[in-house]
Amino acid sequence: MHGPKPEVKHPIDMHKRVGFLKPLVNAPNVEIGDYTYYDDPEGPDQFYAKCVLHHYPFIGDRLVIGRFCAIAEGARFIMNGANHVMGGFSSYPFNIFGHGWEKGFDEATWREEVRGDTVIGNDVWIGMEAVIMPGVTIGDGAVVAARSVVTRDVPPFAIAAGNAAKVVKMRFDKRTVSRLLEIAWWNWDAGKVTRNLDAIRGNDLAALESAT
Repeated sequence: MHGPKPEVKHPIDMHKRVGFLKPLVNAPNVEIGDYTYYDDPEGPDQFYAKCVLHHYPFIGDRLVIGRFCAIAEGARFIMNGANHVMGGFSSYPFNIFGHGWEKGFDEATWREEVRGDTVIGNDVWIGMEAVIMPGVTIGDGAVVAARSVVTRDVPPFAIAAGNAAKVVKMRFDKRTVSRLLEIAWWNWDAGKVTRNLDAIRGNDLAALESAT
């Protein structure tokens, strides 16, 4: 046996609040890796509708989430469609209401506010009700504490907390982080992951290195 099948929507029998997101989300400009799950007592099936906000295909920004991520109930990914023009005296979006208010609106001023793709690495844990703002990159192995508001990039294997979230701790020393990024166990096939679970779950770097 090599673990659960990543194409199964609800991988835990009798526990339908947990779902693998890759087979559950079919939306433009969204990429989600194998085994990444969302946990919600109302069920994970509405993850995209509930948790990915202001994501409009015409903007073109992507939400990319890696493999083996754990996303807790109520996490929110705010996409670029939420941005307002900030270069003038008012940030009010007059143009969207039409009836003459759209005249003279320069779309380029709004495009300047687009901050790019939101990218979540592999093996990232995002805590309950955390908010990820547009254009943020969260590195492999990072942890985002519950109810944090992430407004800037989070390095690999960092723990970020607060509003606005700041790095409060690194999970491992620099050498260990470097080696873990080189090993990138999350890219292994399911069989190799299964054979080396003790090393992946443990904290013996030599044991993990010997599996490569």
